[in-house]
Amino acid sequence: MRFSKPDGATFRRVCRTLHRDLSYFISGLVVVYAVSGIAMNHRDTINPNYSVDRTEYAIDTSAITRAMDRSDVQRLLEPFGREGDYTKHYFPDERTMKIFIRGGSSLTVDLADGRAVYERLTPRPVLQAFTRLHYNPGRWWTAFADLFAVLLLTVTVTGAVMVKGRKGLWGRGGVELAVGAAVPILFLLI
Repeated sequence: MRFSKPDGATFRRVCRTLHRDLSYFISGLVVVYAVSGIAMNHRDTINPNYSVDRTEYAIDTSAITRAMDRSDVQRLLEPFGREGDYTKHYFPDERTMKIFIRGGSSLTVDLADGRAVYERLTPRPVLQAFTRLHYNPGRWWTAFADLFAVLLLTVTVTGAVMVKGRKGLWGRGGVELAVGAAVPILFLLI
């Protein structure tokens, strides 16, 4: 059997097919990475794992002492309906008492003025799961992330070579490719 050498048109057609089909698959991954990447870049203003609801209360602090035991602290949590969820407490300074509540919630009490801030955490399951991927959750994800990188390279190369002429790799496309590669390099150098 004799194989003929593929011509340029056949090569570009194969590149277009690969590029199109892999692009649809990769697009789903890119959406997940983009959403979680935005959340990760703004962790100082957006908590990707929990939404935090803060409520201020005025409470009587006259009975609060460093000698308080578990039942005393649980009585402080009764107005919030969380007395059964108490985990521990401590005094970070002379003026403040911090009470930890199961599920990540907390109550911070200003002993001087009786102001208490209750912070209730509500999980963000989808965004939390997406951002976990940025922390490389296991060996299987490393292998998949490597495959994803290879697929990105394949889509990039097939996209770069499927257009010929002035708009292709040896024309405007090549200039745009060079500028795109220069952006992260400039950020690293500056």
